[in-house]
Amino acid sequence: MIKQQEQTTSNSRARLVILVKTALLCAFVTVATSVIRIPTPTFGYIHLGDAFVLLCGFLLDAPFAFFAAGVGSALSDLFGGFPAFVPATFLIKGLVALFAGLLYRRLKGKRLAALPAGLLGELFMVGGYFVFELFLTAFGNGGFTGATFYAGLLASLSGVPFNLVQGVTGIVLASLLLPVLSRIAQRR
Repeated sequence: MIKQQEQTTSNSRARLVILVKTALLCAFVTVATSVIRIPTPTFGYIHLGDAFVLLCGFLLDAPFAFFAAGVGSALSDLFGGFPAFVPATFLIKGLVALFAGLLYRRLKGKRLAALPAGLLGELFMVGGYFVFELFLTAFGNGGFTGATFYAGLLASLSGVPFNLVQGVTGIVLASLLLPVLSRIAQRR
Protein backbone atom coordinates (compact mmCIF):
# COMPACT_ATOMS: atom_id res chain seq x y z
CA MET A 1 0.00 0.00 0.00
CA ILE A 2 2.77 2.45 0.96
CA LYS A 3 4.83 1.55 -2.12
CA GLN A 4 1.78 2.15 -4.32
CA GLN A 5 1.28 5.59 -2.74
CA GLU A 6 4.97 6.42 -3.22
CA GLN A 7 4.74 5.37 -6.89
CA THR A 8 1.61 7.52 -7.39
CA THR A 9 3.34 10.50 -5.76
CA SER A 10 6.44 9.97 -7.90
CA ASN A 11 4.34 9.80 -11.09
CA SER A 12 2.47 12.96 -10.10
CA ARG A 13 5.74 14.81 -9.51
CA ALA A 14 7.13 13.65 -12.86
CA ARG A 15 4.00 14.87 -14.67
CA LEU A 16 4.19 18.17 -12.84
CA VAL A 17 7.84 18.63 -13.82
CA ILE A 18 6.97 17.98 -17.48
CA LEU A 19 4.11 20.48 -17.36
CA VAL A 20 6.28 23.14 -15.71
CA LYS A 21 9.11 22.64 -18.25
CA THR A 22 6.57 22.84 -21.08
CA ALA A 23 5.04 26.04 -19.71
CA LEU A 24 8.44 27.63 -19.11
CA LEU A 25 9.70 26.84 -22.59
CA CYS A 26 6.42 28.11 -24.06
CA ALA A 27 6.94 31.39 -22.18
CA PHE A 28 10.60 31.56 -23.27
CA VAL A 29 9.55 31.14 -26.92
CA THR A 30 6.99 33.93 -26.60
CA VAL A 31 9.37 36.33 -24.88
CA ALA A 32 12.37 35.57 -27.12
CA THR A 33 10.21 36.07 -30.19
CA SER A 34 8.64 39.28 -28.90
CA VAL A 35 11.43 41.18 -27.16
CA ILE A 36 14.11 41.58 -29.82
CA ARG A 37 12.57 42.15 -33.24
CA ILE A 38 14.67 43.26 -36.16
CA PRO A 39 12.28 44.50 -38.88
CA THR A 40 12.81 43.27 -42.42
CA PRO A 41 11.84 44.96 -45.71
CA THR A 42 9.21 42.24 -46.17
CA PHE A 43 7.21 43.63 -43.20
CA GLY A 44 8.23 40.69 -41.05
CA TYR A 45 10.96 40.54 -38.46
CA ILE A 46 13.95 38.49 -37.38
CA HIS A 47 13.90 37.30 -33.78
CA LEU A 48 15.62 34.95 -31.33
CA GLY A 49 12.56 32.78 -30.73
CA ASP A 50 13.69 30.03 -33.08
CA ALA A 51 16.48 29.13 -30.66
CA PHE A 52 13.87 28.33 -28.03
CA VAL A 53 11.64 26.57 -30.56
CA LEU A 54 14.56 24.23 -31.23
CA LEU A 55 15.26 23.88 -27.51
CA CYS A 56 11.65 22.79 -27.04
CA GLY A 57 12.35 19.95 -29.44
CA PHE A 58 15.64 19.05 -27.80
CA LEU A 59 14.46 19.18 -24.17
CA LEU A 60 10.84 17.99 -24.31
CA ASP A 61 9.13 14.87 -25.60
CA ALA A 62 7.39 15.24 -28.95
CA PRO A 63 3.83 16.29 -28.00
CA PHE A 64 5.04 18.74 -25.36
CA ALA A 65 7.69 20.16 -27.71
CA PHE A 66 5.06 20.70 -30.42
CA PHE A 67 2.71 22.39 -27.96
CA ALA A 68 5.29 24.66 -26.29
CA ALA A 69 6.86 25.81 -29.56
CA GLY A 70 3.57 26.19 -31.40
CA VAL A 71 1.66 28.01 -28.68
CA GLY A 72 4.61 30.20 -27.66
CA SER A 73 5.24 31.32 -31.23
CA ALA A 74 1.53 31.79 -32.02
CA LEU A 75 1.07 33.92 -28.91
CA SER A 76 3.91 36.14 -30.03
CA ASP A 77 2.24 36.65 -33.41
CA LEU A 78 -1.07 37.35 -31.72
CA PHE A 79 0.41 39.85 -29.24
CA GLY A 80 2.63 41.39 -31.93
CA GLY A 81 -0.17 42.28 -34.32
CA PHE A 82 0.15 39.45 -36.86
CA PRO A 83 -3.16 37.59 -36.33
CA ALA A 84 -3.26 36.22 -39.90
CA PHE A 85 -0.09 34.27 -39.12
CA VAL A 86 -1.26 32.71 -35.84
CA PRO A 87 -2.60 29.37 -37.21
CA ALA A 88 0.31 28.89 -39.63
CA THR A 89 2.87 29.85 -37.00
CA PHE A 90 1.35 27.41 -34.50
CA LEU A 91 1.61 24.57 -37.01
CA ILE A 92 4.98 25.48 -38.54
CA LYS A 93 6.84 26.18 -35.29
CA GLY A 94 5.25 23.17 -33.59
CA LEU A 95 6.44 20.94 -36.43
CA VAL A 96 9.90 22.54 -36.36
CA ALA A 97 10.26 21.54 -32.71
CA LEU A 98 8.82 18.09 -33.40
CA PHE A 99 11.08 17.29 -36.38
CA ALA A 100 14.20 18.77 -34.80
CA GLY A 101 13.53 16.93 -31.55
CA LEU A 102 12.98 13.59 -33.25
CA LEU A 103 16.23 13.85 -35.23
CA TYR A 104 18.10 15.08 -32.16
CA ARG A 105 17.00 12.03 -30.17
CA ARG A 106 17.99 9.77 -33.03
CA LEU A 107 21.47 11.35 -33.13
CA LYS A 108 21.80 11.81 -29.37
CA GLY A 109 25.18 10.83 -28.09
CA LYS A 110 26.83 11.97 -31.30
CA ARG A 111 28.86 15.11 -31.13
CA LEU A 112 27.03 18.24 -32.26
CA ALA A 113 23.72 16.39 -32.77
CA ALA A 114 21.87 19.69 -32.35
CA LEU A 115 23.32 21.10 -35.58
CA PRO A 116 21.77 18.70 -38.13
CA ALA A 117 18.58 18.52 -36.06
CA GLY A 118 18.36 22.30 -35.96
CA LEU A 119 19.11 22.51 -39.67
CA LEU A 120 16.25 20.12 -40.47
CA GLY A 121 13.86 22.10 -38.28
CA GLU A 122 14.86 25.48 -39.65
CA LEU A 123 14.71 24.35 -43.27
CA PHE A 124 11.16 23.21 -42.55
CA MET A 125 10.45 26.66 -41.08
CA VAL A 126 11.75 28.42 -44.20
CA GLY A 127 9.75 26.12 -46.47
CA GLY A 128 6.63 26.32 -44.32
CA TYR A 129 6.53 30.10 -44.30
CA PHE A 130 7.38 30.20 -48.01
CA VAL A 131 4.31 28.08 -48.84
CA PHE A 132 2.06 29.91 -46.38
CA GLU A 133 3.07 33.37 -47.60
CA LEU A 134 2.70 32.26 -51.21
CA PHE A 135 -0.92 31.29 -50.67
CA LEU A 136 -1.66 34.17 -48.29
CA THR A 137 -0.43 36.68 -50.87
CA ALA A 138 -2.14 34.94 -53.79
CA PHE A 139 -5.52 34.70 -52.08
CA GLY A 140 -5.12 38.14 -50.53
CA ASN A 141 -4.86 39.63 -54.01
CA GLY A 142 -8.33 38.59 -55.10
CA GLY A 143 -8.24 34.86 -55.63
CA PHE A 144 -5.96 32.19 -56.93
CA THR A 145 -5.03 32.96 -60.53
CA GLY A 146 -1.82 32.75 -62.49
CA ALA A 147 -1.06 36.41 -61.85
CA THR A 148 -1.73 36.25 -58.10
CA PHE A 149 0.28 33.04 -57.83
CA TYR A 150 3.23 34.71 -59.54
CA ALA A 151 2.90 37.78 -57.27
CA GLY A 152 2.74 35.50 -54.25
CA LEU A 153 5.76 33.57 -55.45
CA LEU A 154 7.85 36.73 -55.78
CA ALA A 155 6.69 38.08 -52.42
CA SER A 156 7.37 34.75 -50.74
CA LEU A 157 10.83 34.44 -52.23
CA SER A 158 11.76 37.85 -50.86
CA GLY A 159 11.29 36.56 -47.30
CA VAL A 160 13.46 33.46 -47.68
CA PRO A 161 16.86 35.13 -47.01
CA PHE A 162 15.56 36.73 -43.81
CA ASN A 163 14.07 33.44 -42.63
CA LEU A 164 17.41 31.76 -43.34
CA VAL A 165 19.24 34.35 -41.21
CA GLN A 166 16.73 33.81 -38.42
CA GLY A 167 17.12 30.04 -38.72
CA VAL A 168 20.92 30.08 -38.61
CA THR A 169 20.83 32.43 -35.62
CA GLY A 170 18.39 30.07 -33.89
CA ILE A 171 20.58 27.02 -34.54
CA VAL A 172 23.72 28.72 -33.20
CA LEU A 173 22.01 30.10 -30.10
CA ALA A 174 20.22 26.81 -29.36
CA SER A 175 23.50 24.89 -29.74
CA LEU A 176 25.15 27.23 -27.25
CA LEU A 177 22.30 27.11 -24.72
CA LEU A 178 21.58 23.38 -24.95
CA PRO A 179 24.50 22.12 -22.80
CA VAL A 180 23.67 24.60 -20.04
CA LEU A 181 19.93 23.87 -20.04
CA SER A 182 20.54 20.12 -20.27
CA ARG A 183 22.70 20.21 -17.14
CA ILE A 184 20.02 22.17 -15.29
CA ALA A 185 17.33 19.70 -16.36
CA GLN A 186 19.46 16.73 -15.24
CA ARG A 187 19.92 18.16 -11.76
CA ARG A 188 16.19 18.29 -11.20
